[in-house]
Amino acid sequence: MRRLNVLTWHTHGSYLYYLAHAPHEFHVLAKPGRPPGYGGRCGPFPFGPNVHDLPADQARTREFDCILFQEDHHWERDQYELLTPAQRALPRIYLEHDPPGLPAADVPSAVDDARRPQWPTDMRHPVDDPAVLLVHVTPFNDLMWDSGRTPTRVIEHGVAVPESVRWRGDVERGLVITNHLARRGRRMGADLFTRLRAELPLDLVGMGATELGGLGEVDHPKLPAFAAAYRFLFSPVRYSSLSLSVIEAMMIGMPVVALATAEMATVIEHGVSGFAVTDARQLAIAMRALLADAGLARSLGEAARRRARERFAIARFSADWDAALRTATS
Repeated sequence: MRRLNVLTWHTHGSYLYYLAHAPHEFHVLAKPGRPPGYGGRCGPFPFGPNVHDLPADQARTREFDCILFQEDHHWERDQYELLTPAQRALPRIYLEHDPPGLPAADVPSAVDDARRPQWPTDMRHPVDDPAVLLVHVTPFNDLMWDSGRTPTRVIEHGVAVPESVRWRGDVERGLVITNHLARRGRRMGADLFTRLRAELPLDLVGMGATELGGLGEVDHPKLPAFAAAYRFLFSPVRYSSLSLSVIEAMMIGMPVVALATAEMATVIEHGVSGFAVTDARQLAIAMRALLADAGLARSLGEAARRRARERFAIARFSADWDAALRTATS
């Protein structure tokens, strides 16, 4: 079966890197200066030769088999500004990375205030087209979105970490890996991180980490080896999609402390492969237990690694995306 030519965007670099493990050609839109969302083949990711830079102003001149949207403005604006009518008639997939959230107060709504959704469960997805395949990254997200007439499919994450990297845990500290935590507030658990850091040894890495006194950004290829030294990973997220960094940590045998919300509730088995709670008062207790007992941390980490290898293997992920692309273009 021939390799498909897929047009897409650089929305999440690490996700794009894993997506490109699928056996197809990915043409990634780029604009001058590589602004966010239009970075093309950029960043520290070791992309293979099947990831191609495509200047946005040349998209109209190329032939594709499928258009893979990843953000609302790709769907609502870019397809009309950058693509021809014939290209817009091609098979289309919308990859939704997030669960639904309430509309921001400063963003004009497509509906008047009287009809504005009051709950995330009432939010209609911007794609309402039975000819488009809507891909969700977790079963929780698929459950929460009102996808209307659009057919959906869940493709859970898949990750690959170097086989040579395994958790050591010799540094008696916890690690938080989140981009722009300061600006993303309570939803991502900035308040929990700040409070717990005052009483426990916690480090923060990611884009914008220094805004909260963190260590800064660590390039994605170096992150597993960097994280391996820490005793545990802490995910303070209240409401978001399942983080790739959590799965990558599990893959190297690192124990995770997290809130048992959204999809995380199905990933960490409390007391077996980590600690996952909804009572935030229990977070510090779990962290202190791991700091005091390296053997406990190792046992939980080994169970987490087994779980991650069973559920989030890159081969399964690649096969799922291959099947989705083949189905959409058949």
